[in-house]
Amino acid sequence: MKTFSRLSIPYLVWLAMMVLLPMLLIAFYSVTDSGNGIISFVFTFDHFIKFFTDKDFLLILWRSLVIAVKTTVICALIGYPVAYFIANSSDRTRNALIMAITIPMWINMLVRTYAWIGILSDGGPLQSLLEALGFGSHELMYTEGAVLLGMVYNFIPFMILQINTSLCKMDRSLIEASADLGADKVQTFLRVVFPLSLPGVVSGISLVFLPAVSSFFIPKLLGGGQFFLIGNVIENQFITVGEWNFGSAISMIMAAVMMCSMYLVRRLDSKTEGRVPKSKPIMGGRAA
Repeated sequence: MKTFSRLSIPYLVWLAMMVLLPMLLIAFYSVTDSGNGIISFVFTFDHFIKFFTDKDFLLILWRSLVIAVKTTVICALIGYPVAYFIANSSDRTRNALIMAITIPMWINMLVRTYAWIGILSDGGPLQSLLEALGFGSHELMYTEGAVLLGMVYNFIPFMILQINTSLCKMDRSLIEASADLGADKVQTFLRVVFPLSLPGVVSGISLVFLPAVSSFFIPKLLGGGQFFLIGNVIENQFITVGEWNFGSAISMIMAAVMMCSMYLVRRLDSKTEGRVPKSKPIMGGRAA
């Protein structure tokens, strides 16, 4: 036990310097009244009051939450069928599909987002394809659709991998037992497979929603500055305006939003983890 404690010291020091200290500095700046790196001990909550009394900032926060929810829902709706198909494939096919999903993640997310600029730009391949199919010429870049597309593309692997892991860990004997009791494939999926895969869905929601709500470079690149989210506001306060204190206050507000989201996800996960669905007796392929 003492050896383990000693081995953990470097990690604890790294954690304190790289995670705890920056968070404490952000918290300190959020309740002080000076900026541009000058330390002051004049405490105030004016930055939080400014944020919650400004309709523009509240609108941006609401827009960020809506975009994050849309991204999470789309990732879940697309990711679950894909994960289900992968989980029910042969070992060789499953490994190939998992590799196809994870390989793009080896490339920097910023580079992958830049690639979409060329795809969605005027005269790009996607616009040319739509024109060839008779959909006419439409503006694809600098729209909410472009931002959603970029977020879904970057975050959907997290949803697929989490759900696939949950489906692969499932006890296949439960599916066989369901078939032996007369359930068809739809009943087996709705009453056995889907409830048991909920922990993976909940984990995927957490891994998609949290980065989506605070993303700043995806809306900046694909939104062209016309689609401002809360992450862009924080970046602007630190880099452009130089209001470190107000930017820190917004960061603390977003940290509180994320912690509340994680708490709700944990509560939901604790209710679904390891829970075997209770089903009514099945007779002749139908519930009695």
